[in-house]
Amino acid sequence: MIYTVTLNPAIDYVIRVPEFKTDQLNKTTEEFKFPGGKGINVSRILKNLGTESINLGFIGGFTGSFVKDALAQEDLRTDFVEVSEDTRINIKLKSDVETEINGQGPTISADSLAELKAQLARTTEKDLVVFSGSIPKGLPHDVYNELIQVVKENNAHFVVDISSDSLFDILPFGPEFIKPNHHELADLFDVTFNSIEDMIPYGKKLIEMGSKNVLISMGGDGALLFTQSGVYRAPGLKGKLKNSVGAGDSMVAGFVNEFVKSNDSIEAFKYGVAAGSATAFSDDLATGEAILSLVSDVAIEQVK
Repeated sequence: MIYTVTLNPAIDYVIRVPEFKTDQLNKTTEEFKFPGGKGINVSRILKNLGTESINLGFIGGFTGSFVKDALAQEDLRTDFVEVSEDTRINIKLKSDVETEINGQGPTISADSLAELKAQLARTTEKDLVVFSGSIPKGLPHDVYNELIQVVKENNAHFVVDISSDSLFDILPFGPEFIKPNHHELADLFDVTFNSIEDMIPYGKKLIEMGSKNVLISMGGDGALLFTQSGVYRAPGLKGKLKNSVGAGDSMVAGFVNEFVKSNDSIEAFKYGVAAGSATAFSDDLATGEAILSLVSDVAIEQVK
């Protein structure tokens, strides 16, 4: 089974306001409300590709009820830990530029964290756990380390998509893959990149530090994949950018969906790029049909 862990879920409230102006009354022309959070996005894409998963994490209040109900309508399985405070709301303002305003979310107690750990303690070597997203209030900054140690005790496989420098402490546990984007990679090592070639030594470093695969997303410039045996590049696909929210999560889901079937990193890379691109070209997360229609367009070349 695939489990996705979203510590800080959200309602993504997406609004479109043409020519948004500050200090004035603005009116929306479109509004959408989606269950949000990086792990939830991964589960939704997996479902669109026909793969079952179980959503774990913390949920609470009337906003949490909306998230659970919306996922149930999509036939997605959930086993959230219930908390007393409301799940957050994230505003995604689409105008001539995209602006995001993310809520803080609830404060998580030690008892709630213990309940999540108990759930993860039931995983086995046949399971894969996707850890992704921000850490809510009340949890230690190294909470992912604690959770990963739980699943590793059962020899479960895991994937990490977080931007914190605690990633360095996680790498020795051997994630199946990690997915920083190029900005996050630069921040991790406190460097600046002027070219794709500049990124290569740092992607290799993450492999040396313990990750089995490293997937670096670069927006319209495509993505890089680092494996134990080489470095591969997939140029960006052509299409009209409609939505950058969830594209990275879709890439993770596309990779995971194929990787659990074939254990082939290169083939999984192809599906990851197709999924990320399909979401970027969609108003919401991409459909399975949209993703599969792009797979044959993904060209992968070995660069090292």
